[in-house]
Amino acid sequence: MKASDFAARRATFRRLHQSGCFVIPNPWDIGSARYLRSLGFKALATTSGGFAFSRGLADGAVSRDMMLTHIAEIVASVDLPVNADFEHGYADDPEAVAHNVGLCVKTGVAGLSIEDSTGNRDQPLYDLPLAVDRIRAARSAIDASGADVLLTARAECFLTGHPDPLRESIRRLQAYCEAGADVLYAPGPTGRGDIEAILSAVAPKPVNILLSSNTGLSIADLAALGARRISVGSGLNCAAWTGFIRAAKEIAEQGSTTAFEDITPYAELNNFFEQDHKKRP
Repeated sequence: MKASDFAARRATFRRLHQSGCFVIPNPWDIGSARYLRSLGFKALATTSGGFAFSRGLADGAVSRDMMLTHIAEIVASVDLPVNADFEHGYADDPEAVAHNVGLCVKTGVAGLSIEDSTGNRDQPLYDLPLAVDRIRAARSAIDASGADVLLTARAECFLTGHPDPLRESIRRLQAYCEAGADVLYAPGPTGRGDIEAILSAVAPKPVNILLSSNTGLSIADLAALGARRISVGSGLNCAAWTGFIRAAKEIAEQGSTTAFEDITPYAELNNFFEQDHKKRP
């Protein structure tokens, strides 16, 4: 793939964040990426959880190199901007985060996210000074690469059980904004009030909102509140697993296949991928 192709995708991705609101769904393999592309989505994002489950691993158990290979595979599978769920940068130390971010940029991504969760249950979040230094390091690595890759900074307070997740999320997102993040993201809040408070506190910075469960808020609702980007995280992958588990359990426990009655026909899927393959350069 030519460097000019990556540059064009990155320019498109940056324009998407300048106004309006768009949905960036999360595929977990080439097939799901290609199908989402066919539906007209303007960009895609990887999902660390969805990919991990496909490899028989828990979220967070995928190695850096395995994830880089996966990200590169998704980037190569579609002609759309791809944002990488790069977890915590696969390192604690800012210098190591910078090195790994440089490797991620080389996959051709149009954006990547760095979160502030440690993976350590005893101390689930990095102390704010270190978390800020990690975002600064990621910013420096992107700038040094010369690639126009958008940096998303994630505050994981809602997902890690912080006692005051809203206040701490806002504090952290504001600090990450100052450290050079292009997009801000605090996954977890589902109430209109919390979402409005986050959007207001960091405006006019673009904010990603996670919509992976039925919160009562539609995409139109979130757009009206001022969300710039809406992702679904592992939601689509979990939906796929739900259908698989339901059908498999029915076979194992009841000796029945009634769960197959409303599935997408094999012929329809096969025809889609046959035609899709013919369109590829």
